[in-house]
Amino acid sequence: MNRVIISGIGVEIPEAVVTNDELVTSFNTWVDQENARREGTGQEPLQKSSSAFIEHASGIRTRYMIDREGVLDPNRMAPRIAPRADEELSVEAEFGLAAARRAIEHAGCKPQDIDLVICSSSHHQRPYPAIAIEIQNALGTSGAGFDMGLGCSSAAAALHVACNMIRAGGQKRILVVVPEIVTSPLDFRDRQTHFIFGDAAVAMVVEPRNGRRSGRFEVIDSRTWTQFSSNIRNNLGFLTRSEQEDPYTIDMQGNLIKQVGNKVFKEVTVAGHKFIVDFLAHHDLTPHDMRRFWLHQANARMNSMILKLAFGEEVGHDRAPMVLDRYGNTAGAGAVIALKENHEDMKIGDYGLLCAFGAGYSIGGALLRMM
Repeated sequence: MNRVIISGIGVEIPEAVVTNDELVTSFNTWVDQENARREGTGQEPLQKSSSAFIEHASGIRTRYMIDREGVLDPNRMAPRIAPRADEELSVEAEFGLAAARRAIEHAGCKPQDIDLVICSSSHHQRPYPAIAIEIQNALGTSGAGFDMGLGCSSAAAALHVACNMIRAGGQKRILVVVPEIVTSPLDFRDRQTHFIFGDAAVAMVVEPRNGRRSGRFEVIDSRTWTQFSSNIRNNLGFLTRSEQEDPYTIDMQGNLIKQVGNKVFKEVTVAGHKFIVDFLAHHDLTPHDMRRFWLHQANARMNSMILKLAFGEEVGHDRAPMVLDRYGNTAGAGAVIALKENHEDMKIGDYGLLCAFGAGYSIGGALLRMM
C-alpha cells in the first residue's frame, strides 16, 4: 500500500468583499419594503438583522463573493452572473481551475502528470457534463474526472476517496478541486442564513510519498461519517419543476439553503467532538498530541465548544486557527483555506487534523503529519 501525501494546495478567493454592515443595510431595506406590503394582511412583520447579531451568532465579519452588486441590491438579493454559451468555460469550472493551477504549481508537477480530477462541492452548476471533466479538458490532464459532493464535508470526503485510490495503486496523482459558489443558492431574504456563506475555491494534489521533499503533509489516515438529518437542506433539484403548478416558472420559496440553526449547533457539536476523539484514539493519539486543528469554518462558537470538550479548556487561534471572520462559511473550502494559511510554522513530525462537518449530517477528517 502506498503512503500518501498532499503535495500541493491552491486557493482562489473572489475580489469582491461584503461587510456585515453592507449586508445588513440591504436586508433591512428589503424588510422595510416587505413589512409595508404585509401591513394590514394579518402577516407577522419580519425582524431586522444587525451586524452585532451576525458577529455574535457566527463570528463572521466579512465574506468574499463572485458578485456583490446583485446581492446588495434589495430588489434582487442574489448574485448576478451572466449566462455563458455551452462552448464557453463554465463559471464553476473557471473558479475551480484557478485554484487547481495554483495547487499544481505548488506540487511542482505538470497538468499532464495528473491522471484523475475529482470536483467535489456542496453545489454543482449542472448535473452533466461533469465539472471535473470540464476542468480536466481545460487543464489538459490525462485519465478521467468525476464530480462528487457531501455538503460542507465535500473537500474532506474527496480527500478520503483520493487517498484510498492512491494507497491502492489505482491512480498515480489525483487533483481534488473544490469550487464553492455558495452565495448563489443562498436565500438572502432569510434572516437566519443570509449572512453565513461566502465564495471560495480550493484544490489539492494527492500522490504517493515516493521520497518527496519536506514541507508537505503525509496523510496518515482519513475517514468519513454520516447520519441523516433534515436540519440543513437545499431542496432545489431536477424534480423541483415537476412539483410546480407551472413547470416553467420555478418558485424558489423553500428550495434554497435553509437550516434549523439551534439544532444544527447542538447536534453537530456533539457529533464533531465524538468524531475527533474517536478518530485520534484509533491511532493512540489525543487532541493534546495535535499541533494544529484545521476545522470547518462555519461557526466560531461551535468550533470553540468542540475543542473545549476535547481539551477540557479553551483553545486559541494558534492551535485552531480561524479564517471564518474574514471569509465567512465557504462550505467545503474553509478548512483547506485554514490549512493553507496556517502550516508553515509547523515542524517535521508535527501532527494536524483537518476536519469538516455539515449537511447530511456529514463529517470528514484527515490525520496529517508534517514531512
